[in-house]
Amino acid sequence: MTGTIGEVEDTAEEQPSPEQVDEARRRVMKRVDELADALIEASHAIHGHPELGYEEHFAHDLLTRLISEAGLDVSEGAYGLDTAFEARAGTTGPVLAVLCEYDALPGIGHACGHNIIAAAGAGAGLGAAVVAEELGGRVRILGTPAEEGGGGKVRMIEEGAFEGVDAAVMVHPADADLAMMSSLAVQQVQVSYTGLAAHAAAAPEEGLNALDGAVLGYVNVAALRQHIGPDERLHGIFTDAGRKANIVPEAASALWYARSPSLAGLERLKVRLLRALEAGADAAGCGFEHRWVEPIYEEIVDSIPLLERYVANAATLGRDVVPPGEQRVVASTDLGNVSKVVPAIHPMIKAAPTGTPIHTAEFAEYAVSPDGDRAVLEGAKAMALTIVDCWSDPRILVEARAGFEGGDVRGPKQ
Repeated sequence: MTGTIGEVEDTAEEQPSPEQVDEARRRVMKRVDELADALIEASHAIHGHPELGYEEHFAHDLLTRLISEAGLDVSEGAYGLDTAFEARAGTTGPVLAVLCEYDALPGIGHACGHNIIAAAGAGAGLGAAVVAEELGGRVRILGTPAEEGGGGKVRMIEEGAFEGVDAAVMVHPADADLAMMSSLAVQQVQVSYTGLAAHAAAAPEEGLNALDGAVLGYVNVAALRQHIGPDERLHGIFTDAGRKANIVPEAASALWYARSPSLAGLERLKVRLLRALEAGADAAGCGFEHRWVEPIYEEIVDSIPLLERYVANAATLGRDVVPPGEQRVVASTDLGNVSKVVPAIHPMIKAAPTGTPIHTAEFAEYAVSPDGDRAVLEGAKAMALTIVDCWSDPRILVEARAGFEGGDVRGPKQ
């Protein structure tokens, strides 16, 4: 989908001088500092008003207003999604997209820190925008709703949001500065069991217990877990377990997730999961139906040339970004789908004390702590500086494209 790499190669002799690049970097940093109060205020406001996927009207309005007041035109409700948006700066040259997420989790709000992602993304795009024309580059700030299972980025891919984009960047908060997330491809499946109601005391033999089918399916999956790959995951919840204890449940349902390090591995794991769940229905004499929930989230393929620049820029801000080792974050994201369409990166930025896992109430508290605020500003700066690098050194995007086509996933140089 990239549309300007050839242009990058053709204009290599026109790249700015080192002095011009240094001045551009200073201006970018200064712009983020000028916006610091507004960015942190936005992060806190989004955190205080958590919204589920495709319902993020408060966050959408707040971010589009912030970006508009900072001088960029914004398209609200972009790409057919009410809570997506897009802002653009620059008229010619390679296109870098900065991605913002802002949906929350049910019950525990911004325990994934998407308020930080939103504010850092806005800051990065606005920072880079001030030097876009002089460096001959273009930037898009994309508001991408419903990362937590709704697949907002997948829908935006389908609607053309990444047409002409040469690379995409975002940061995600965590308890460490990591070059990349240990990402897993994931798909959800909704399953239902159908039995026959009966009085649980007077005539239980007349019933077929759908809940038994669901429980036996759960037990089968629990047994299966010891025979899957160490980086694969199967986990689920009951969404319907009957209405009253003295009625044999005639219906039960569950929602399951299957995760694997690759899409190919996920397809194999899905078959095994479904067999285990259906066997529970067979044992209980119940009917069984399933529906795979779209879209599939693919695994992230990080762009190493881009990631190396991010790591170097983060180091100038005092952040030591390291490859995942004993300390890592294992999760799934629709950024994986983006990384299969354009070169992309998804580094983790430290916003909480070491050992604080995401998707917990404790992490939600740190998402508006001084460390969380620092992650907003330094994440914005590190991404904006990486964009400047891509505009000022055409080789980076040429290498990113070559690595993207060749599947280069070695990890950043240290």
